[in-house]
Amino acid sequence: MIENVKAFLDAKVAQYNQPGFIENDPISIPHMFTRKQDIEIMGFWAATLSWGQRVTIIKKCKELITLMDGAPYDFIVNHEEVDLKKLLNFKHRTFNDIDTLYFIAFFRYHYERFDSLEDAFLPAIIKEFVILSDSEGSNRQQVLRSAQNDKAVGAETALNHFRSYFFSLPDYPHRTKKHVSSPSQKSTCKRLNMFLRWMVRQDNCRVDFGIWNRIKPADLICPLDLHVDRVARKLLLITRKQTDWQTAEELTTRLREFDPSDPVKYDFALFGLGIEERWGVQF
Repeated sequence: MIENVKAFLDAKVAQYNQPGFIENDPISIPHMFTRKQDIEIMGFWAATLSWGQRVTIIKKCKELITLMDGAPYDFIVNHEEVDLKKLLNFKHRTFNDIDTLYFIAFFRYHYERFDSLEDAFLPAIIKEFVILSDSEGSNRQQVLRSAQNDKAVGAETALNHFRSYFFSLPDYPHRTKKHVSSPSQKSTCKRLNMFLRWMVRQDNCRVDFGIWNRIKPADLICPLDLHVDRVARKLLLITRKQTDWQTAEELTTRLREFDPSDPVKYDFALFGLGIEERWGVQF
């Protein structure tokens, strides 16, 4: 057993939290863009589609970008009904065109009201709407301001709120609910926690984006996939027998002992040990 787990994991974070990590990981998809909304949209989609081989995930995300004419945000907010036909054959495992069209409908609904997808994760939003007149004298409704109380938003609250909001559109397809998890379902929420890590964490390594600031890195939960779970158990960071939301919380609580302000940076170490160094395969 490794005597100084913190020192070991810190060294592995330094090894894997590097720009060279990006190319072969789904995070490479949002890194194709500079516009905040494009980063958010394709970051969310890349995280959602992240099951299976990474090379396939990246290929399918690039296919989706091409179907949206290389500009996801512009496509989503400006598309006509006829433009959606090109998406009817998109599929990745159990994610199909029905799910794709609902994602687009949700994104359009949200971005008509907010500038950032971060607002979708904040339950204490104050929304003020005003009627403004454009140069032609017609009325249009715009969001004047959105703000959040000073109280920090934890990951559990944010994820439960997000799922409820995401499926608040009328006639949402019930089948799509399996693609967006929440702690209330006892799920580890691996994909959404990974997406939050991408958007919230900020350091000088240029892997994670750090473009959101109303959810704090200290409040994130470590993404818990099969590789991370196995390595964490081998390092005795997890004792809980099952793997669920409480297990992800248990792991993150241990990681906060190593770095209270940024516990999920150790995702780089645990994931790297699992998938690159094959730790825990026989565990």
